[in-house]
Formats: sequence, C-alpha cells, structure tokens
Amino acid sequence: MDRNTKIAIGCGGVGCLGLIVIAIVCVVLFSTGYISMPGSSNANRNENFNATNANSNSNSNSNSNSNENSNSSSSSSSSLSNDDKHKLFQAAASTQDQQLMRKVWVKLGLLKPNGAISDEYSPFVKEHVSWIFKNSDFLQTVGTPEKARAYVDAHLED
Repeated sequence: MDRNTKIAIGCGGVGCLGLIVIAIVCVVLFSTGYISMPGSSNANRNENFNATNANSNSNSNSNSNSNENSNSSSSSSSSLSNDDKHKLFQAAASTQDQQLMRKVWVKLGLLKPNGAISDEYSPFVKEHVSWIFKNSDFLQTVGTPEKARAYVDAHLED
C-alpha cells in the first residue's frame, strides 16, 4: 500500500465520520428545538404551562374497550421493512429538499398530514442514529442530492 492509497483511505474515513457527526448534531438540535424541523406548521410557537393552577381530577373507568386506530398516516409505510424506512428517511434528508422530506415523513408516519409531528418521530430518530453507524455503506450510495433524489423517487411508492 503506497502513500497515496493511505491518504485516500484516511480522507474517506474522516469524511464518513464527519457526516455521522453532522447527522448526530442535527438530530440533537432537532430534538431540543434549537432548529425547527421541516414541515413544522409554525416556527413561532407559544407554549404555556401553568403549574400553579393544576387541577387534578381522578376518574377511574375499567372499560377495556380499546377501539384505537393506530394506522393514522403510517398505513402506507407498513409495507416497508424497518431498514427500508431508515433508508428512505436518510435519502430524503440527503436530497436537502424540504417538500420531499415532508412527503417522505408523512409516508413513514413521522409527520401528520397537518404538519404536526407524530409520536413515532422521536423513537424513530433515536433509532436512526444507531442505524446510521451500522449502515455507512448506504450513506455513500445517497451521498449527493441527485443520488438521494433518485433513490427516493424509486422507493417512495413501495
């Protein structure tokens, strides 16, 4: 192995590590709210919590009629494997196209059609961070916005 090969391998490794660090920083910034997430309905939110006027009503009902519909918007994503969901999520993020990312997030059930973030978003993103470390080869296949868009276009309707 000559010197140029060693340099190329080192640069490639540093580049991949840099992408991973950027992805982790973005996830942390999204989850802490320092950066608004694509598709958020209103970046100028006003949240009020009044702890001094807490009203505690306790009502116990042991009716076990569970008629919940958890297939709200993720029904279209149920045919995708967990790995395919992460690939689609990563490819959409790599396109840097906010509208396409929103479309993919709605398909995956991470974003509700009205723009609100679903309950599945945080667990999925936390899982995605570890998925990135295990699937660095895939990151290289969607390394440019053009390659990423081609992947999303080919797999969005799966």
